[in-house]
Amino acid sequence: MTAEVVLNGESLTPADVVAVARNGATVTVADTARERIRESRERVESVLDSGEAVYGVTTGFGDLVDERIPREDLDALQRNLLRSHAAAVGRELTTEEVRAMIVTRANTLAKGYSGIRESVVDLLVAMLDAGVHPVVPSRGSLGASGDLAPLAHMSLVLIGEGEAEVEGDRLPGDEALDAVGLEPVTLRAKEGLALINGTQLTVGVAALLLDDAERLVTAADIAGALTTEVTLSSTVPSHEAITDVRPHAGQAASARNIRRLTADSDVVESHRNCDRVQDAYAMRCLPQVHGAVRDAVAHLREAVEVELNSATDNPLVFPREAERSESSNQASGSDRREAGREAGVVSVDDRASGSDSAGVLSGGNFHGAVLAMRLDYLTNALTELAAISERRTDRMLNPTLQEPHLPPFLTERSGVRSGYMIAQYTAAALLNECRSFGRPSMDNTPVSGNQEDHVSMSAQSAYLARKTARNAAAILGVELCCGAQAADFVDNDLELGVGSAEAYDAVRAVVPKLTADRPVHEDIEAAGALVESPAFTERVAVALDEELE
Repeated sequence: MTAEVVLNGESLTPADVVAVARNGATVTVADTARERIRESRERVESVLDSGEAVYGVTTGFGDLVDERIPREDLDALQRNLLRSHAAAVGRELTTEEVRAMIVTRANTLAKGYSGIRESVVDLLVAMLDAGVHPVVPSRGSLGASGDLAPLAHMSLVLIGEGEAEVEGDRLPGDEALDAVGLEPVTLRAKEGLALINGTQLTVGVAALLLDDAERLVTAADIAGALTTEVTLSSTVPSHEAITDVRPHAGQAASARNIRRLTADSDVVESHRNCDRVQDAYAMRCLPQVHGAVRDAVAHLREAVEVELNSATDNPLVFPREAERSESSNQASGSDRREAGREAGVVSVDDRASGSDSAGVLSGGNFHGAVLAMRLDYLTNALTELAAISERRTDRMLNPTLQEPHLPPFLTERSGVRSGYMIAQYTAAALLNECRSFGRPSMDNTPVSGNQEDHVSMSAQSAYLARKTARNAAAILGVELCCGAQAADFVDNDLELGVGSAEAYDAVRAVVPKLTADRPVHEDIEAAGALVESPAFTERVAVALDEELE
């Protein structure tokens, strides 16, 4: 477990988010980031002194962009922004989702383009470390202008409003802070907008999903390897020569896993030269399907790693190019900007609004399309992972498809007993639910007087992708229950592969052999929890004495 995560706006990883959100790692802000935060705030102050109309700093928001706000009302504007935007409803975010949202938001602010004070970032970090978790309803984000409503609920606690949980107690925001010795802040110009205008709910949930999905596809390889053996299917489709001539990275990784998991299998050797020419696709195309899911997960990871260290609010506050050294100013504008990027500073020219030292640009970095589309893609992919698992389960249970050594529905005295018959029904029901999910990134509802006329729905995409992952875990749990049960009908003189045997033992540690009919929901839940646990894949890897991919 990572004991401490240092935020610098440049190097936060999905693993860091998991460490903070799930494992309670402490958080600090790097000194270099603190300097950038202070400089960014100074630029905002210079804009205020200039008297220029700048969106979100001295104007209203959304369709009220043309409303000029008097300086004496700017603090009230930021407070009212949080109150008015805290309009989310529905189930409340889990503690890990809230923590993921806080740490990702703090890291974005640490980049130094948001114009927020250091003390506000420090309070976010202190809330994480003290276990102050805002109560955040989940529904209300459109993924542009970022995850406004949920982030507003999170941010209310910073000003002593809203609600938060502290050690299991639900308290008003000010009482929650007081319980751990913290004090609320009074927001200044630009700070409310800096807190809520971004993709941090989406990217935080996506980072947690990556952790789950990468583990899930490895667990699927394990379940598939066990099913391959107990149905007397061939491991030839995972031969490296096959993947060498179609070298997709995901396919190659799953094929390697199957070879490792089934190594030294007496069961595989017992039917190597049997009369069956080819297996059904659910067995034969396992590397191709699992591999495609792996590639979809990798595609999401690419976007999440960039988004975690991106400035996603609006407007963004940059230094003027005039702040560069005299020698730097002798270069062309593009050369100066490139030099600034290499030094970790992005500057703008005099066409931006702001002041002599600050250039303020309005844009759309809050738009979550880059995440929403890949999250929907992953929902599709995980649905297919669940689908091929359900088909493998059917081949173990179905009397018209089973191998002769397997009894109908994997139970002795079938007819009197139903065995795992209805477990497949559950898998089919969960699969149907996954297939029924919409693809939110393809939808759009204009808001804010049609000023915000195209939104991403990225938060909804994240929620559905996580729900699909949970359903897929349960479906794989059904396959593991059936795989372990089928293994008990294989010739006792034949040993499973090293990895498959360890998987069998792991299942049997939580699901006893089905010797008579019983309510099997507990079996499914126990096996599904096993799939979701890091301990399962780690246990099998230890038995193999090598890492699984």
